[in-house]
Amino acid sequence: MTVQDNPSTDVVLYEVRGDVALVTMHRPEYHNAQNSQMTYALDAAFRRACDDDEVKVIILRGAGRHFSAGHDIGTPGRDVQQSFERSSLWYDHVNKPGGEFLYAREHEVYLGMCRRWRDMPKPTIAMVQGACIAGGLMLAWVCDLIVASEDAYFSDPVVRMGIPGVEYFAHVHELNPRIAKEFLFLGERMSAERAYQMGMVNRVVTREQLEEHTLSMARRIAQMPRLGLQLTKQAVNNAEDLMGKRSTMDMVFGLHHFAHAHNELTSGDKLGGYDAKAMADSQRKAVKS
Repeated sequence: MTVQDNPSTDVVLYEVRGDVALVTMHRPEYHNAQNSQMTYALDAAFRRACDDDEVKVIILRGAGRHFSAGHDIGTPGRDVQQSFERSSLWYDHVNKPGGEFLYAREHEVYLGMCRRWRDMPKPTIAMVQGACIAGGLMLAWVCDLIVASEDAYFSDPVVRMGIPGVEYFAHVHELNPRIAKEFLFLGERMSAERAYQMGMVNRVVTREQLEEHTLSMARRIAQMPRLGLQLTKQAVNNAEDLMGKRSTMDMVFGLHHFAHAHNELTSGDKLGGYDAKAMADSQRKAVKS
């Protein structure tokens, strides 16, 4: 059975192919930058897949040239000031003063949602092509497996804003600590091949093979018993948390918001004066240098 939502109106598409659900970020004109509308739509799509007993594996992908350019910090659809029906017990951020505004919002839409998506009871695979930047890393990292095309690249350049990495801080678990420092200090692009060598990516294939290879992997996983997959995922995730993954995120989330508050006090802007264009320009300069 195949069910697909309307691509003309949805920022996230949902499709089922047999026992595999494909969840597609669908803002290709903005390289799948994540506004709150997309984040809440992803949450709904993942819940839909988890509720469907016929779905055994979930694939997350991005429409167009790139997986995701990260958080939306500059498109016409940026909706940071908008209220949504929240998925946790955190109160609405919109009318809150000072640092409470972003602290409440990002506990809900970034750290909170990503942690819940990591703990989905079904195996998840990120299918990554092109850019996977900052907030895009968070979406790939919550998945159990990552399959990347040869032209994929990964970066977290937010240290340029004075911020110690994205909200879902998994860097030292996805990479060893010295490589994580290099990744953050330089803010440079890491190629798919190097990400594979570092153990962050499971497979690297051509762009033409990406969908077929990822679906094939998903279908092989789907042959395993559902409870066996869930218990295995839970075992590995719990082991990571015993190694400090969750505690590290709690600590760095506080540092992240101290940085936002410092930027607001010193520059009048929580992002240190950087918008989407300025960050893109800084990335291009880093590549040339």
